[in-house]
Amino acid sequence: MSASRPTIVVLTAPDEPIPEGFEALEAEAELRRADDAAGLRETLPGAEILCVTDFRTDALADAWPAADALAWIHATSAGVDALMIPEIRDSAIPVTNARGIFDGCIAEYVLGQIISFCKDFAGNYRLQQDRQWQHRETEPVAGRSVLVVGAGSIGRRIARTCSAIGMEVDGVGRRARDGDEDFTAIYAQADLLSLLPDYDFVVIAAPLTADTEGLFGAAEFKAMPPGARLINIGRGPIVKTDELLAALQDGEIDGAALDVFEQEPLPADHPLWGLPNVAISAHMAGDFIGWKRALSEQFIDNFRRWQAGEALNNPVDKQSGFSAAGR
Repeated sequence: MSASRPTIVVLTAPDEPIPEGFEALEAEAELRRADDAAGLRETLPGAEILCVTDFRTDALADAWPAADALAWIHATSAGVDALMIPEIRDSAIPVTNARGIFDGCIAEYVLGQIISFCKDFAGNYRLQQDRQWQHRETEPVAGRSVLVVGAGSIGRRIARTCSAIGMEVDGVGRRARDGDEDFTAIYAQADLLSLLPDYDFVVIAAPLTADTEGLFGAAEFKAMPPGARLINIGRGPIVKTDELLAALQDGEIDGAALDVFEQEPLPADHPLWGLPNVAISAHMAGDFIGWKRALSEQFIDNFRRWQAGEALNNPVDKQSGFSAAGR
């Protein structure tokens, strides 16, 4: 059983307030806020819970010696790569994440990008701006093949969404598995290079780990068929940006929809902005109206489970960096 009124430290991005909805906890816990390493060092002593809302934070390693009472760490994001410093990864402290909150909207984003590519919405827009009437034929969506790299909850929602309109969807996980209910087949990540020639769309939905960082580079783009498109809603460093740029410029792949980048924000002078076959969004594929409130409610529900001594929802396998329920 936890302390009757524990202390929760909320690590936010600089100048961001404690998330909307956390006021519901004021009678049940002491809330402290930090937005940098110095603030975190000041607020961690005696705190039982750390809630990290800044998924890009680099404050944890510097402030960690001040963590003398932590019993649970929560990330209000699906990815937990920023939290996986050795001190946390090798500790007995459980880590949970925001699994499930963003799945539906990310799947809608992916399907929207696939339809946009097939129906050439970008081409329509350019012709409209030039007031040109140009009849063209476009591609069917049904029957297209999709490889989803990352078979966790987000990847599975993408598979179900794309399958519903007649696309053929396979997955890539840490290991191959038969008889999956969402994917036609799940292959091992070790076989990725040999799989890529067979798909019209490759969707990256994996978390950033030591095994996925830099997973897509020149060799992978050369293996994809010339008409293939890449969609990345996972993490930017999974893709080697310079090698993707070269593949797009050389016509090795036909296009890319990118929501995440190695460097965020993407610099205004980056060549990717000017490519007509690239769709760029600002790390927002899953962010729906009301998402911040939904994250707060998810954390509050888990907090009350923790207070009651119940098992926490959404535990993360800290050694792999994946949700413990992920694939």
